[in-house]
Amino acid sequence: MRVKSKVWIDSKGKLIFGTGKSEILKSIARTGSLNKAAQELNMSYRHAWSYIKSIEKRLGRPLLIRTKGGKYGGGAILTDYARDILAKFDILDKDTKAFVDKRFNEIFSKPVEI
Repeated sequence: MRVKSKVWIDSKGKLIFGTGKSEILKSIARTGSLNKAAQELNMSYRHAWSYIKSIEKRLGRPLLIRTKGGKYGGGAILTDYARDILAKFDILDKDTKAFVDKRFNEIFSKPVEI
C-alpha cells in the first residue's frame, strides 16, 4: 500500500497553480517555446496558452517573455517571477509528499488495536 497526495494553490476557490501548470512552465523552460511545450505534453497550443493566461490573470503578473514568430520562429522564456513561483511550488510539493509519506508509514505500520 502507498499514499498519494496532491498540492495546489488556489484563491477564492479558483485554481492558481498546481502540478499541471507547473509541468507546462517546466516544459517551456526546457524547450524555449509554448508551442513545443504543448507538443511535449500532448496538449493543444490553445489549451496550454489558456493555462498560462489564466495563471497570469489570477496572479496579476506575466509568466512568460514572448517573442513573435517569423523567419526564425518565435519563442518564450520564463520571467524571473515564474521561475521563483515554480521553484517555491516544487519545494512545497516535495516537502508535502515527504511529510505525507512519512506520516502514512507511521500510521499504517502499526496494527490497529481493537
